[in-house]
Amino acid sequence: MPKQSPKERRSNFQEVALGYSRQQAEEEASRCIQCKRPKCVQGCPVGVEIPAFIRALREQDMLEAVLALKRKNSLPGVCGRVCPQEVQCEKACVLGKRGAPVAIGRLERYVADWERAQERCIRCETLPPTGKKVAVVGSGPAGLTCAADLARMGHQVSIFEALHKAGGVLVYGIPEFRLPKSIVESEVDYVCSIGAELKLDAVVGRQVGVKELLQDGYDAVFLGIGAGAPRFLGVPGESLAGIYSANEYLTRVNLMKAYKFPEYDTPVRRGKKVVVVGGGNVAMDAARCALRLGADEVHVVYRRSREEMPARLEEVENAMEEGIVFDFLTNPTRFLGDERGMVKAMEVVEMELGEPDASGRRSPKAKKGSESVVDVDTVIIAVGTMPNPLIASLTPELKTTRSGTLVVDERYRTSMEGVWAGGDITSGGATVISAMGAGKAAARDIDEWLRRGKDSGSAWCDAGA
Repeated sequence: MPKQSPKERRSNFQEVALGYSRQQAEEEASRCIQCKRPKCVQGCPVGVEIPAFIRALREQDMLEAVLALKRKNSLPGVCGRVCPQEVQCEKACVLGKRGAPVAIGRLERYVADWERAQERCIRCETLPPTGKKVAVVGSGPAGLTCAADLARMGHQVSIFEALHKAGGVLVYGIPEFRLPKSIVESEVDYVCSIGAELKLDAVVGRQVGVKELLQDGYDAVFLGIGAGAPRFLGVPGESLAGIYSANEYLTRVNLMKAYKFPEYDTPVRRGKKVVVVGGGNVAMDAARCALRLGADEVHVVYRRSREEMPARLEEVENAMEEGIVFDFLTNPTRFLGDERGMVKAMEVVEMELGEPDASGRRSPKAKKGSESVVDVDTVIIAVGTMPNPLIASLTPELKTTRSGTLVVDERYRTSMEGVWAGGDITSGGATVISAMGAGKAAARDIDEWLRRGKDSGSAWCDAGA
């Protein structure tokens, strides 16, 4: 796919990938062999009708291409940009056995962008009203997907969002250069256009509780509140000024537009020698933001090797092209501050890989006597997230795991009657598309439960918990 040159893009927040031209899209679509039993569909967590939308694109029936996408996916512009197709639908493509798979994600983006260029919203068919009301808490990918599907099923849906912008991690976590916020806004608008009501600045747990929602006329509740609380390393000096969690750093930059300061009055430290600790997509996002904010040098410090990095290959390659330095097999052991309490240096130790751990990656072990100290002026910790405990702490009926995630069964039912949950609040930090898959599965079960009568069976299945 065409994209900005590394030299050009490292100094702006405009989208890096530029998208296919019409000719490129049609040529790529022509590669699809239209399998009778498409494994690509099986590899998609939301079951997009992949052969159908590609066939329509190839036949230049763009209206049908849009509808074929939207029948299963209400956020195609988002998924076409940030979904890890290379390990899902494209990995299952039969052409990938002997060459390159069909670029399904890029074609999805092309179709979604074509629709946006028409300046009109193409809506899928909705069912007649059922008279049932559902509260969806959180407007991230899980919540938006659940809300859209329930609205199309004819239910009255209200989305409660704690922030002043809808989109969840799509707006506070993913940078503009990877996912323009105008894309998120248009897809939120689509979800609202098919019947969902959006309530911003609505903090469920403080302003209203889950119990109160069920008592105030809602027949069911879906919790898609994500996992927005940061994890830290737990090493000395981590509380020094100039050390951010990736959540705070990216929220300041993305949601609060710190990169447009002083047009937007949001301060963020613009370090000259920045270190990002972690190896996932969030670490890549933070490092590339720091570079665009004017850093002379940005290092990604990761305790394993490149082969074990969980970040998408595309994001790692983009970061390397832009000049970000990767310090593999390296781990911070403490941070050092100056007389003002600002971070000025970081002590690190070299690592070596041992046997695989529960994740399948080889466990890192410190090399004795390999400690060294490096100068830094800004540090961003990107080593994972955990759920905000607010709702669970105020709702004892909801069972949680030791890590704070909500316990659900295979139908995404929680331990509380009439309450479902999905996305990062149940899985911990995961991908956008996996959260969408959870939202879609929960919507199916909520619909079935509402239509057959709420008193026809318990919402909790111990066997699946």
